[in-house]
Amino acid sequence: MQDVLGKALGALRRRERTASELHAWLRERDCDEDLAEDVIAELVELGEIDDERFAFAYAADKRELSGWGAHRIAAALTERGIGPGLAERAASEPREAELERAVELVVAKGEDLADERGRARALSHLTRRGYEYELAYDAVRRAEGNGSRAA
Repeated sequence: MQDVLGKALGALRRRERTASELHAWLRERDCDEDLAEDVIAELVELGEIDDERFAFAYAADKRELSGWGAHRIAAALTERGIGPGLAERAASEPREAELERAVELVVAKGEDLADERGRARALSHLTRRGYEYELAYDAVRRAEGNGSRAA
């Protein structure tokens, strides 16, 4: 077990992973199912794997560095093996904060919001980033109201 535990720790040092991802990583390396579960349990006990910590850090990074909305963050967390409840909690934030970030993305995109096509492109940009349609619509309207136009 110590050998597998050492390899798992090395994998975690190279890239933070969820318990599910590390389990898959171990199984891909022909680790026995029971041993993989024991290693995961040990790493959880040691605090090396913490899916909640991972989920909230991942959500903050994607929000701030990539401009993702709550829907896209939650979906990505679920794909990485985080349960839907935790994924939703980690991805959520106050509506006003998410709206302000969406407005900033619209302004940065530089579309001519006086033009219907520009508004449609801005709306599409936000929904692709994982902002719910209603919030994206409100962000485009708020940016338009602030006189935003391509620089």
